[in-house]
Amino acid sequence: MTTNIEIATAFEEMADLLELSGENAFRIRAYRNGAKAIRDSSESIAQLIANGTDLTTIDGIGSTLAEKSVVLVTTGHLPQLEKLRIEVPPTLRDIMRVPGVGAKKAMRLFQELQVVDLQSLRAVCESGLVAELKGFGAKTQQSILQNMEIAEKAAHRLMIDEADYLVDQLRTHMQTCSAVQRLDFAGSYRRGKETVGDLDLLVISENIAMVMDHFGAFPGVHEIIQRGDTKMSIRVTDSFQVDLRVVAENSWGAALQYFTGSKEHNVHIRGLAKSKGMKINEYGVFDADDESKWLAGTTEQDVYAIVGLPWVPPELREDRGEFETGKQSIWNRLISLSDIRGDLHMHTVATDGENTIEEMAEAARSRGLSYIAITDHSKRVSMARGLNEVAALAQWAEIDRINAKSDGSFHIFKGIECDILEDGRMDLSDECLAQADWVTASIHYGQKQPRDQITQRILNAIENPYVHAISHPTGRLIGRREAYDVDLSAVIQAAKKYRKCLELNANPSRLDLNDINTIAAIDAGITITINTDAHSIANMDLMKYGVIQARRAAVLPENVLNCKSLDEIKRYLSGQ
Repeated sequence: MTTNIEIATAFEEMADLLELSGENAFRIRAYRNGAKAIRDSSESIAQLIANGTDLTTIDGIGSTLAEKSVVLVTTGHLPQLEKLRIEVPPTLRDIMRVPGVGAKKAMRLFQELQVVDLQSLRAVCESGLVAELKGFGAKTQQSILQNMEIAEKAAHRLMIDEADYLVDQLRTHMQTCSAVQRLDFAGSYRRGKETVGDLDLLVISENIAMVMDHFGAFPGVHEIIQRGDTKMSIRVTDSFQVDLRVVAENSWGAALQYFTGSKEHNVHIRGLAKSKGMKINEYGVFDADDESKWLAGTTEQDVYAIVGLPWVPPELREDRGEFETGKQSIWNRLISLSDIRGDLHMHTVATDGENTIEEMAEAARSRGLSYIAITDHSKRVSMARGLNEVAALAQWAEIDRINAKSDGSFHIFKGIECDILEDGRMDLSDECLAQADWVTASIHYGQKQPRDQITQRILNAIENPYVHAISHPTGRLIGRREAYDVDLSAVIQAAKKYRKCLELNANPSRLDLNDINTIAAIDAGITITINTDAHSIANMDLMKYGVIQARRAAVLPENVLNCKSLDEIKRYLSGQ
């Protein structure tokens, strides 16, 4: 049966290839919206088709995509996609994702310089041929070379939410195998890294052949790379590799610890074991002088205990201080999703969001939150219909009316995501900002300004008495855009001086602050906010990725502003 991820992936490829072909933007958007709707659907599209359900009842799927879904599910092929693959090399999709290239330039590079993949793109740039193309030039050529590394990395890794989706699909599939006694995922995915290069699946079973047969029958398999006695590797969507290892029950803890990593963490663990006359590998802990003598390995707790440590949360296993004396006392207090009481960065239909204030509020309440801040864009972000002062004040008056009807158990704060202009001024006047409950400042334009200028713009915002926080402080988009050149140390010091917050943006495309910068902020005594930057109700569920990132930085609930209760945050915002 064709899976949702396979249908969505086909439509995403259609959108990319249509864009490369210069197709109508509305048609391209229809495929992208349809792909997203199918990926996000909790129901099997194939099963719905089998039941005769009209797919156009699903928001985001029109009649054309509904018809193509039926064709893809019933035949396993999509003729239009296959035709496009002949006309446009699918590898051009990697090229169009190089920052500064895009679909039109990728197609010109293909047509005029026969560039078909990242390798040939690098070759024509290094030879100087791109600089000679009309509309490109030496500056564009140099920019492409500088951004190649971003695209090359992105082509081989999944974002954490994409990996999460694949994990859910694999887990659901493998749990239907009666021979599977226990399973879990290890590697960088379990450590909560923002991108994942492959997946490690561990299984306990007494029937290895049956488990491997079932693994090989996963609907998303494109290729079986290898199959051995206890290890099997497959390639799934977009050439992503998943490794299965079947282990014995008494090796479960040792294998989970070993394959979770990181390499640096495991080297340290093995060093501790060696100093105690022991040896650790994926099969267990053994006496170094008599390797037939098994000492531990059934649980991870046993592995850590035998070298004198409490169990280390997977997110901290990067050899970044987790072995320091005294650090272990906070591990059982790391922030969790249940600690989050509110969300202080979200958008509505007033700018570029998909839902109304009331809809966002109700969705937040249903998720157990006590408060939100509506922070639509200010006017500088014209492409998102940013609010001018009159519109902002009108929206805040509307929020006051909504709050007046509340029973007091949930509150909407009047907020704004106010742009920091290229000249360092705030996009809205102080007189306007003073009437907001919550102001978060951000940079969306002029991101290529010199380091000193970018830094000074953020410092200006921090010094503004009406600004509470800086959103996505480095401006990066993972796999698409590097962080702008900013002196984050100076920003952190200013935030500490003026008692301002820095945001950890939970959107998987941002996760900004990153884990290293979050550590620096917490070490300096900065209070952070973890916000979804939600542009829709569904986006509110991205909060978990911000929490995972925070855990990688050993963040505690008391370090996070929106872990405060409603009464506490009201007192905080009133200056008490």
